[in-house]
Amino acid sequence: MDIARGKSCVEMYRGNFSISDEPSGRIIPAKWRRADGGIEFLDAGSPCAVLRIDGTRLQFDVLLPGYDRITVRFHAEPEEVVWGGGEQMSYLALNGRSFPMWTSEPGVGRDKTTELTRIMDEQGMAGGDYWNTNYPQPTFLTSRWLAVHLDASCYSVLDFSDPAAHRVEVWSGCARFELFASSGPLELVSALSARFGRQPALPEWAIGGAIVGLKSGASSFERLERFIDAGAAVSGLWCEDWAGIRETSFGRRLFWDWVGSERSEARYPDLTASIATLAKRGIRFLAYANPYLAVDGTLYEEALAGGHFCLRQDSDEVYLVDFGEFDCGVLDFTREETRDWFAERILGREMLDIGISGWMADFGEYLPTDLRLADGSDAMEAHNRWPVLWAQVNAKALASRGRTGDALFFMRAGFSGVQAYCPLLWAGDQCVDFTRHDGIGTVVTAALSSGLVGNAYSHSDCGGYTSLHGNVRSVELMQRWCELSAFAPVMRSHEGNRPDDNLQFDSSSELLDCFARWSRVHAHLAPYVRHLCHEAQGAGLPAQRPLFLHYPDEPALFTVQDQFLYGADMVVAPVIEEGAEARRVILPGSGVWRHCWTGKVYAPGVAEVPAPIGQPPVFYRPDSAFAQLFAGLEGVLRG
Repeated sequence: MDIARGKSCVEMYRGNFSISDEPSGRIIPAKWRRADGGIEFLDAGSPCAVLRIDGTRLQFDVLLPGYDRITVRFHAEPEEVVWGGGEQMSYLALNGRSFPMWTSEPGVGRDKTTELTRIMDEQGMAGGDYWNTNYPQPTFLTSRWLAVHLDASCYSVLDFSDPAAHRVEVWSGCARFELFASSGPLELVSALSARFGRQPALPEWAIGGAIVGLKSGASSFERLERFIDAGAAVSGLWCEDWAGIRETSFGRRLFWDWVGSERSEARYPDLTASIATLAKRGIRFLAYANPYLAVDGTLYEEALAGGHFCLRQDSDEVYLVDFGEFDCGVLDFTREETRDWFAERILGREMLDIGISGWMADFGEYLPTDLRLADGSDAMEAHNRWPVLWAQVNAKALASRGRTGDALFFMRAGFSGVQAYCPLLWAGDQCVDFTRHDGIGTVVTAALSSGLVGNAYSHSDCGGYTSLHGNVRSVELMQRWCELSAFAPVMRSHEGNRPDDNLQFDSSSELLDCFARWSRVHAHLAPYVRHLCHEAQGAGLPAQRPLFLHYPDEPALFTVQDQFLYGADMVVAPVIEEGAEARRVILPGSGVWRHCWTGKVYAPGVAEVPAPIGQPPVFYRPDSAFAQLFAGLEGVLRG
């Protein structure tokens, strides 16, 4: 352990952060002695820090005024593999790298060797890097089946660059750690899930068909009929533009004012009646909200009068954030009155009460560190807590209407404890491509990493989201994303940030047929997904699992992040490389696996499997209780 004084510098631009530190006065205690309730660390013979041990909890406290940096090292064994860190996009195994724990925009490109990342870095620090994530969590698991959790919301760093020590840097004068030990990964993941809270089971409608994302105003209802006529299994229509739109240089943005108004009425006339008509057909309507209000919106003045905004440090003026050519006030969720107001006034009366059954609960990462909060807390400490408070507001709204487990919201932002409130993650804003650090493959890593720390359900924008600087969707990308999304607990499409520049699933009969076929596959698996929901509630196991979770005696599986177990009985190896017609697949364990589309039996081990478009490598255990269900997939896909 060592301690120091810190001097941080934090810059934020549109959710992208640059954070640096100037530590000084570093002390590495050379001696220690037993003291009442713990161990004192000594510098020049005087106590400088104390360690208190309470069962499986450790607490380090700095005893010297002004010292607010603690670095703790945990023993590491040779070849020990480490996972965790919340929802990671680039690496499942964290060895050899450090990961700052700070919720933010993940960046566009996320690879400093690419031209797109370079351009985005020049345009507002927006390129990102491998460690940037909407959902960090200072929890790590190791292949000794141990886990360590830092119980703090301050800025911290998980550093695994030293093979001899797992290093945790904490920007605070105290650090509380929780330790977990189990006989294997299943028990360890279950213990972590119990610690952070388990999600309610997904509603039947959400797993029984695809949610079609369209944002063309009232014509979205007409376009939905094309999907239905093509034979798609449709469970929901998601119109994120329900409250109006705003055109910006980034693309088509939403009008951040979550209330019925002349603007929203013009875009969706008589929305309540349209929602009711869909409901009679067994199709739910989903919308969108986030915890900010545009200064030119209807709700801004109401929120201002209610004292619901965060303020500037130097005055009683509202702290405004530039979200890209429009300014917004940040709702102060440290006030119980504000949490209640948003849950009731907006999510309750404006959304749930008109029949909306779900929404994207977006953002949560943007809390600036130089504003004033009503409860007096330090914004630097509150920043990572913000997604959890945002999740609480959404969960409160569902509970107020008795809709928990029926209506559904999904989030991209998170931090420790969000699991207890957020029923479904989505992987954020991937680029519309196959790139290693920001393309289709990152949603697999996101699901696997977040699942290890207690998030049972994850999904993604089918087709991708971010289209900038000439990067647009290809037919191949759309097809491969459908294949992947069918094997997530929720399948949902998105038109992206620039819908007019990109292919949509109803742009051609070929793409429409592709989406329809894979939506039927997704719907066919609903009984199996219901089984996975029961496992999530009972044992805390995620739906999409790393291979090692059920095969811990195979160390070669510890770093596999491009395929996954869907429950215990399926192996899904999505094609995430452009132009690939085959791929290497690892089939774990000692029993055989059956190929879903040909019925061919494969022995366990490594196989080169044909993977033409429309036939991604998917296998199941012939002795599974769901074998008959899985055997029917080929007919569903071809039917």
